[in-house]
Amino acid sequence: MELENKNVLILGLGVSGVSTVKALNKLGANIIISDSKKEDELKDFLKSIELYPVKLFLGTNDVPLDDVDLIIKSPGIPLDIPIIKKAKKLNIEVITDIELAYRIIPKNKFIAITGTNGKTTTTTLIGEILKKAGYSCHITGNIGVGILWKAVNSKKEDIFVIEASSFQLESINRFKPKVSAIINITPDHIDWHGSYENYINSKKKVFKNQDKTDFTVLNYDNKVLKNMKDNINSNIIWFSVNNRLDSGVYIEGEDIVINHDGEIVKVMPWREIKIPGKHNLENALSSIAIGWAMGIDIEDMVDVLKSFEGVEHRIEYVTTIEGIKFYNDSKGTNSDASIKAIEALESPLIVIAGGKDKGTDFDDFIKSFKGKVKALVLLGETKDKIKETAIKYGFNNIYIVSSMNEAVNKSFKIGNSGDTVLLSPACASWDMYESFEERGKDFKEAVYKLKED
Repeated sequence: MELENKNVLILGLGVSGVSTVKALNKLGANIIISDSKKEDELKDFLKSIELYPVKLFLGTNDVPLDDVDLIIKSPGIPLDIPIIKKAKKLNIEVITDIELAYRIIPKNKFIAITGTNGKTTTTTLIGEILKKAGYSCHITGNIGVGILWKAVNSKKEDIFVIEASSFQLESINRFKPKVSAIINITPDHIDWHGSYENYINSKKKVFKNQDKTDFTVLNYDNKVLKNMKDNINSNIIWFSVNNRLDSGVYIEGEDIVINHDGEIVKVMPWREIKIPGKHNLENALSSIAIGWAMGIDIEDMVDVLKSFEGVEHRIEYVTTIEGIKFYNDSKGTNSDASIKAIEALESPLIVIAGGKDKGTDFDDFIKSFKGKVKALVLLGETKDKIKETAIKYGFNNIYIVSSMNEAVNKSFKIGNSGDTVLLSPACASWDMYESFEERGKDFKEAVYKLKED
């Protein structure tokens, strides 16, 4: 894609925005940046781009569009804000960074991984598998640094493993990965997409441009995904924790196996996967399916699966204090993710939850307690909503707090040796934090303070 001397507007100066600035500068574009946040709120990001020639519109999205050729928006910016509506009337294309990355290097190998939960773990896991197999790969997208700077500096043989959020996929047009994967779909981000159907449709865009030269990995156990098969033009590889498949990756007794046209290949005993929980078994199976599509040797996949310890902020063991274990699951940003965390750990649990309201309910979250959760410590925007739901189902051992430090201290005070304190908010972090990473770090700092005290 030719961008030299083109006027490109970047909406939102976050991690992806900084990467986009650097890439566009190298491509010779004229860069305009707009962010509704003011200069003092963006100082760290502004420092990262201080050497680049850019035109800034800060504290506003009211930007003149007469000479703008292309808009690259931060994934989380909704499509219904005035400037994007205005751009559409002027026939100015609005895309996200993964779409532009594909246009810059369409011949590169892209693996795009999406789903409501498990994206980060699976993306990181398949990245480690590819590295073990000797490939040069970049783990990017909705994880780590933005994709564009890596894209413009990539080599022909490089592989991009992309964690693709529904926000990113909503604005793709030509993006065509070699392998796409949807690990699962449950209700999430309803406030942003407007409906569950819209959310599902955004996820489906990950495979919309694929053809018979490509592969799509899907979870056979997820009803929504099972019903997508007629919409897919690529080669489908199913995986399943619960079902024996005519073709795909599944559990046979104690082993993970691959069934390829009736030829069954044993991969490894499923109990030897290091990361705990049934949800992580799903992530492992999806990674094996992706590796299979990419032609990776089974031995390389097994070596990684036996040693991979998971990712930060996802059921991450922090420490034990006076016999009480602390786990950081700040990545649990919806009910389904938090349910999986509760299922993965041993009782009794003290759960810290609450955060930004995304328009979903918490009935299934509370119903998952099943005697494992002894206390619920709530904070953030949804604290009262979760409390009301808990009381509705007869769970009354609830504590309301105003900060993470208070939540950790309260949990420790009511805990006993043998208990586990689990931060798994079942909500986004944006009511109190910039990101789930910041929330998780705040939790860990509060836990380590207990040791100091």
